[in-house]
Amino acid sequence: MSDASTLGTVLRERRERTQPEQVGVVGHGRRRTGGLRREELAELAGVSTDHLKRMEQGRRNPSPGVLNALARALRMSRAEYEHLCTLAGYAPVEGRVPRRLSDGARRLVDRIESTPVCVLDATWTVVGWNQAWQALACGVPSLHPREGNIPWRVFVGQGGQVRRSPGDDARFQRLLVAELHAASTRYPADEDLASLTADLQRASSVFAELWASTPTAGQHDSRMLVPHEDLGQIALDCDTVHIPDGDLRAVVFTADPG
Repeated sequence: MSDASTLGTVLRERRERTQPEQVGVVGHGRRRTGGLRREELAELAGVSTDHLKRMEQGRRNPSPGVLNALARALRMSRAEYEHLCTLAGYAPVEGRVPRRLSDGARRLVDRIESTPVCVLDATWTVVGWNQAWQALACGVPSLHPREGNIPWRVFVGQGGQVRRSPGDDARFQRLLVAELHAASTRYPADEDLASLTADLQRASSVFAELWASTPTAGQHDSRMLVPHEDLGQIALDCDTVHIPDGDLRAVVFTADPG
């Protein structure tokens, strides 16, 4: 049986205790009180502000996927996440990374045609994409078993024709390491994830140093530079949107109008 009232109180108190810089929220002006604003947590978790408000007021019981997204956004420990699950009346999500497209993610890649989109699991491994994304040739094909993993490409060097704009590389590296740290907390029983982080530490001194420092995620947006045979080098904005169902993230490439 769920206890929506207590769950709402726990969520609100945890939000108010969480400092914005702890979860990568920066540049949102002067604050009257400490902690995350409700709209900031809602954006991080991929839910509406009104939905979060109803949960904090005990008027709405979150789905298992939303609960997992909130725990992820607040950087909760496994024990804290399990406590939320108990209050919500759910069994905790199994300690392994979901690696299949949810129905919503499948519709996203199937219905968006002209805008490049790919979907990543919690380890930032590509699990779905559309034809426009494939046309970008985001990586050099290889037989390496980790070819589809973005952190492996970034730190070990399976690059392609798409490059990040100057100054974005270091920030993106910190983001990837923070995301893998958070995934390791949420999925402690996932052997493939543990193997990935161990291999990355052995293969990349940069990754190993960042892994030891446990950086915060920071901003998820960046700008990519891609060569075009007629237009030369063009810039694409790269935005990451979290999909709570399945703990996925959609990466969308868009260009300035015109």
